[in-house]
Amino acid sequence: MATRAYGVTAADQAFTAMDIVRRAPGPRDVQIDIAFCGICHSDLHTARGEWPGTVYPCVPGHEIVGHVSAIGDAVKGFRVGDAVGVGCLVDSCGQCGSCDDGLEQYCERGWTGTYNSPIADPPGHTLGGYSQQIVVDEGFVLHIRHPREQLAEVAPLLCAGITTYSPLRHWGAGPGKKVGIVGVGGLGHMGIQIAHAMGAHVVAFTTSDSKLTEARALGADEVVNSRDSAQMQAHAGSFDFILNTVAAPHVLDAYTALLKRDATLCLVGVPASPHPSPSVMPLIFSRKAIAGSLIGGIAETQEMLDFCARHGIVAKIERVRAQEIDRAYARMLASDVKYRFVIDGSSM
Repeated sequence: MATRAYGVTAADQAFTAMDIVRRAPGPRDVQIDIAFCGICHSDLHTARGEWPGTVYPCVPGHEIVGHVSAIGDAVKGFRVGDAVGVGCLVDSCGQCGSCDDGLEQYCERGWTGTYNSPIADPPGHTLGGYSQQIVVDEGFVLHIRHPREQLAEVAPLLCAGITTYSPLRHWGAGPGKKVGIVGVGGLGHMGIQIAHAMGAHVVAFTTSDSKLTEARALGADEVVNSRDSAQMQAHAGSFDFILNTVAAPHVLDAYTALLKRDATLCLVGVPASPHPSPSVMPLIFSRKAIAGSLIGGIAETQEMLDFCARHGIVAKIERVRAQEIDRAYARMLASDVKYRFVIDGSSM
């Protein structure tokens, strides 16, 4: 089944319209007409060959929302017309300990990404959501319960939302907890909203004075300019948890110094080059931890979507046409977006 998509044929090529082939829905498959697809920085890294292993043609996109247009005979959880989403995963082994625990993102045999993962279907690897249509096993399709007029704003929740929700939930953000969110960007602006809705006392960290008011509007109780040593020192030893969303290398000691005993600094941004090595002594003497977290499993992603629907949480976005993807990438590199680009599927 042919469908229109936008992709690249090499790392140094511009995005162009192309026809790709989707499989006909099998017994457990859900066919989705894509309404919107968010643009994630991971898309850029993959399309531009900045991460190893990109195969071409490359059609990125793992923040997908749309409507069910066909289902297989064995599908029980979805009906034609349902508003649905697809995130970063479209398959996993289903048999390892992580999959048994509902943590498919840590599949010990390797999960199948929404794009750039090997599969039997042509062209031999998955092609993502910068397209008109996608076919996905129902076990990796998610219900969208936000109002339909918010579908575009929901799309980034499928990556940015779960990437921040999962660690906040895992480390117990909630009433009585002081939680820091480092960075007020695509991930950080979601983390602030979610931590606030969980009931935590939220402190946002930014290097940009222009984002101080914005962070408060998103739900931050306090906002700190992380370049101001006096502001940072005022919070020393006081945080239960800090979520660091920044993907550029920086000194982590500035944030471990803010943790209480037994508290954790969690990293979700992947820098192109390593962070400077953190000091070990503060970790040892206060039993502090530096950890990481990767998106979330399917059940937790559904939980996140339902949580956000109940609390009215969506991403702050700018809609773009498919023909504007290269320009959106350039603006994303220049941090010229508040806070996520979303492709309007009707422009395909």
